[in-house]
Amino acid sequence: MTIDSREKLIDIRNEEQEKIASCDCRILVCSGTGCIATGSEKIYEKFLEIAKDAPGVSVTFAPHDGEKHVGVKKTGCQGVCELGPLVRIQKGDQVVQYTKVQIQDCQEIFDRTVMGNEVLEHLLYKKAGKSYVSPSEIPFIAKQTRIVLKNCGTFDAESLGEYIASGGFAALTKALFEQSPADIVDTIEKSGIRGRGGGGFPAGKKWKQVARQPEKIRYVVCNGDEGDPGAFMDGSVMEGDPYRLIEGMMLAAYAVSAQDGYIYVRAEYPNSVARLKKAIAILEETGLLGDHILGTNFCFHMHINRGAGAFVCGEGSALTASIEGNRGMPRVKPPRTVEKGLWEKPTVLNNVETFANVPEIILNGWEWYRSIGTEGSPGTKTFSLTGSIENTGLIEVPMGTTLREIIFDIGGGLKDGAKFKAVQIGGPSGGCLTEKHLDVPLDFDSVKKYGAIVGSGGLVVMDEHTCMVEVARFFMSFTQRESCGKCVPCREGTKRMLEILERIVAGKGEMEDIDELTELGNMIKSMALCGLGKSAPLPVLSTIREFREEYEEHIRDKKCRAKVCQAMRRFVINPEYCKGCGKCAKNCPVGAITGVRKECYHIDPAICIKCGACKENCAFDAVYVEA
Repeated sequence: MTIDSREKLIDIRNEEQEKIASCDCRILVCSGTGCIATGSEKIYEKFLEIAKDAPGVSVTFAPHDGEKHVGVKKTGCQGVCELGPLVRIQKGDQVVQYTKVQIQDCQEIFDRTVMGNEVLEHLLYKKAGKSYVSPSEIPFIAKQTRIVLKNCGTFDAESLGEYIASGGFAALTKALFEQSPADIVDTIEKSGIRGRGGGGFPAGKKWKQVARQPEKIRYVVCNGDEGDPGAFMDGSVMEGDPYRLIEGMMLAAYAVSAQDGYIYVRAEYPNSVARLKKAIAILEETGLLGDHILGTNFCFHMHINRGAGAFVCGEGSALTASIEGNRGMPRVKPPRTVEKGLWEKPTVLNNVETFANVPEIILNGWEWYRSIGTEGSPGTKTFSLTGSIENTGLIEVPMGTTLREIIFDIGGGLKDGAKFKAVQIGGPSGGCLTEKHLDVPLDFDSVKKYGAIVGSGGLVVMDEHTCMVEVARFFMSFTQRESCGKCVPCREGTKRMLEILERIVAGKGEMEDIDELTELGNMIKSMALCGLGKSAPLPVLSTIREFREEYEEHIRDKKCRAKVCQAMRRFVINPEYCKGCGKCAKNCPVGAITGVRKECYHIDPAICIKCGACKENCAFDAVYVEA
């Protein structure tokens, strides 16, 4: 089909809405990366096979007499990632959410829920003894405000028709036929949306600067190089709602008179790359990408570049250098990307989440967007919620939502009733917030006051069993390894900080190391070339500030209160539980355990290498770690 006018787009929307309405039932199988990893592709194929073989059932839209139309669709992330594979059964406005669906469950679901009206209790989401049927009732989802993620999990992520039926490209149509480029820039500026990639720079201000450049060749670039450990927000949008991202970029291109756009996606996101490529090919085939879009003078072409996994390519100038075919390394600024970006031309560079907000802002107006979130940080923010928490997954909440609401109301609290200790926010470039920060609003400005950043939106929740010195060492190891090496403060400073941290967790630290870490961290913050380098010390500086006593215990007492640091663990055999079986001695690789059968064995700490083989092989829980 060719969509070459506003009227044609409206006709397609009506047709697609009719198709969806004609379905007696839709089986929505989550095909986000998390669910694919747990086998959802096979679940999809099984449902398709069952539906095709079922008598009186049609899986393709066509006029039919007496047949039941069942649509089997692949959706994006349905949110509750740890409970996959996830399947939703949709009948009109009624939706049933099933969790942990296995191949052997498919036939029962089809027979009893799809063809009948039964709800399978054992596959429902359960919390505190209560079962939840509809996804909108699940506390993890019900307490969210979804703008960017509103389509994820609700329709076929690869279908242009279903995107159009949901209202897709209505914002683009409004812009092309009712507004000027200056109107779009003005709306984005008044909305107050700030870049969701980490820096929080006002998007409208950036677009305005590009639009007023004398150079007429301009580019729109999307940063999909999501490299923070534990972060998967942008990846979920790219694979779950690719057309929405593309529409947001098209609106930016119209606003600044750009004719080419690039999406830079990290190579570790093959699902995102595949769906974006497919979406672009379909849009080009239908005429919604290319020349004279919808019969207007607006022309826009899109390209995909795959990153090679370098964390530094998340920085704007390194990213554009990589697209150009050069080594991804930051450059000195000014000039900034808005003046000389891709191929030294003015460039709008925002991340996936920022662009995904744009269609809703254009459709609903800047006043609507301003009504959500805080005065200084309007709108919502997506977060990946991971770590020691009951409900891990993808969430979206208004800016200004507190950590307490996210961790305890949405996340369901900590696993096994453990005590909350801290949350790492902003990934390896962020910092730690503690119990005293639970009621601090999460927005760009408030979090900065406490030595942390919102960043791209990774939230790693930690309980009382976490060693904060080891956390700092882990993130410093990541940032040091990912340093591009261009500037001395980052290249040498992070290396020195990592050496000190490794010495501390090995039980060889000295008290002056704490002050040296602080001095080095502050130096790197003030002197590193790019934003990633400047924020690299934040995990260390924030843990020293909030958990200095743990550093001192590691150094002074050679003690790790969380019993995590291997060099400080001491394995002991409890004589009350030891049966004298000798299994621990047989599995000790260095012969550190001695004893007589049927009597208590003993571990020689001078020989023990602290590998933990004795504890793993004891059938009576007689071996424990003494910190």
